[in-house]
Amino acid sequence: MADWLKSMQQTFEYYIVDPGTWKDMQLINNVKSCSINRDTEAETLGSATIDITESVGECYIRVYLIIIQNGVREKHPLGTFLVQTPSSSFNGKIRSVSMDAYTPLLELKENPTPIGYSIAEGQNIMDTAYMLVRDNVRCPVVQAKCDTTLFTDFVAETDDTWLSFIIDLIGNAKYKFSLDEMGRILFSPEQDTASLQPVWTYNDDNSSILYPDFDMEHDLYGIPNVVEVVYSNGSDYYYHKVVNDDPNSPISTVNRGREIIYRDSNPSLPGIPTEDQIKAYAEQTLRNLSSIEYTVTYSHGYCPVRLGDCVRLNYSRAGISNVKAKVISQSIECSAGCKVTEKAVFTNRLWR
Repeated sequence: MADWLKSMQQTFEYYIVDPGTWKDMQLINNVKSCSINRDTEAETLGSATIDITESVGECYIRVYLIIIQNGVREKHPLGTFLVQTPSSSFNGKIRSVSMDAYTPLLELKENPTPIGYSIAEGQNIMDTAYMLVRDNVRCPVVQAKCDTTLFTDFVAETDDTWLSFIIDLIGNAKYKFSLDEMGRILFSPEQDTASLQPVWTYNDDNSSILYPDFDMEHDLYGIPNVVEVVYSNGSDYYYHKVVNDDPNSPISTVNRGREIIYRDSNPSLPGIPTEDQIKAYAEQTLRNLSSIEYTVTYSHGYCPVRLGDCVRLNYSRAGISNVKAKVISQSIECSAGCKVTEKAVFTNRLWR
């Protein structure tokens, strides 16, 4: 088992994958460079760019990080990608072919659903999704067990691809697509960061794999410091206003010098609410709206962290201590050091 905090030798290997068995079939020896991007915002969750001296045609390529540590050789997959759009150049001495490659989810994106396609009310969502994916891709698919069923017929839009259709379908069961490094398609439950346990802790101490660069962004736009709730049911009328005037809160009326009001008229509440319930609702609403999302960008030597994983950040120079964040993107350089530039998000409540 590799100790990712200690020194090691690193090289990379590239294999053509047999789409029938999904096993490595042929070693490619003429790869000049490779970069891998993983991104939760990308519909196919990632891509790769591979530079090579001779085109290999359309095929799946699997990328491995090879490490040697204490005399032990280990092979760690970084991703499996379908080569699609090669472009070539020649400088008079060496031919170079640059190939764009995509995750196996591309096969779901390439074809539309049949016109008028629908799934009947009462069908198990995740069982149906598994069968649809399995029938439309060549890579392995891992089934997820979930009892949620459709409460109404689920009908495809005319511009739906299999990918967009299934993304919407599994969203009804609070699931999403994910991938492992071998290129298997997975179904993962949607979870907020608070409910996750960190799979890795990044420290900026002497044994750190973190690079010194660290960026943090946040946006205060639209975050209210006042909530007004107006409720009327014909016979009862309630109005309650809650103000964040806490001098320790960066979004308070004291620190921003103005009110930013969110008004909620006739909220949907069980039964006939009392005045105290309206007051409690207003306070809870302001509390919920007073959270801000931070996006942090940092770089590190490779370690086994995936998209969607929860990590713990300790970066004293940036004032970050014991923060749990969810990874949303990674850019991996397949070169000496195997540098990974990673983005993660976390939320912080700014009032009470």
